Amino acid sequence: MQLKFLEHTDFSNILDTLISLSVAFILGALIGFERQYRQRTAGLRTNVLVAVGAAIFVDIAINLTGADGAVRVIAYVVSGIGFLGAGVIMRQEGNIHGLNTAATLWCSAAVGASAGADLVIEAILATLFILAANTLLRPIVHAIDRRPLDDDTEVMHVIYIICDRSHSKAVMDELNLTLKHHNYPAKDIDVTPFGEKEVEIEVTLIATSIEAEEAQHIINHLNAMPQVRQAFWDKNTIN
Repeated sequence: MQLKFLEHTDFSNILDTLISLSVAFILGALIGFERQYRQRTAGLRTNVLVAVGAAIFVDIAINLTGADGAVRVIAYVVSGIGFLGAGVIMRQEGNIHGLNTAATLWCSAAVGASAGADLVIEAILATLFILAANTLLRPIVHAIDRRPLDDDTEVMHVIYIICDRSHSKAVMDELNLTLKHHNYPAKDIDVTPFGEKEVEIEVTLIATSIEAEEAQHIINHLNAMPQVRQAFWDKNTIN
């Protein structure tokens, strides 16, 4: 009895598939490692699975119908990955988070599709550009975001701290050190009475944009101080 799967078994094609999937796995892991290191929603495994999955679909299409079938599959991959990317986009505290992670998933699918189409050099070049966008451009984005806005509307980020009045100076000193460490200098500091024994310290930052992850790190550090009863941050729009 002739087994049908043997009729479709071509060891040269199997080797080609192995190389394509291996390339997709390695390149997807490189992209995902950067996302995992920054503790983003879609990390190492997600980017690897997206890249390998795209490579599998494109490789199958090439083996079954050739280049024309691969082009059609790639079109479906491009549109279909949007549903996965939408799952990592969140709205929190008036801001949209996850757009960069969603775009990275989209790019991981492109890398996987390139690997599945045996365009290994193109897949490697795409990976280098993706990594450059997520790493080399980050300091530039931060530098631009920290510049004051030139138009009539300005978004001001404010840190609020409630602490014992007798320890307010120590808290402000620690706050200034923390802000200096994160490169978020204070524009204005206002101290007002809060109850009988406490004060509220209101610190307005010069930065017009602040990473939520960094802001939360600052707040967690302040809340860990025994002199601080509560610390939180908010943003105000000034016309």
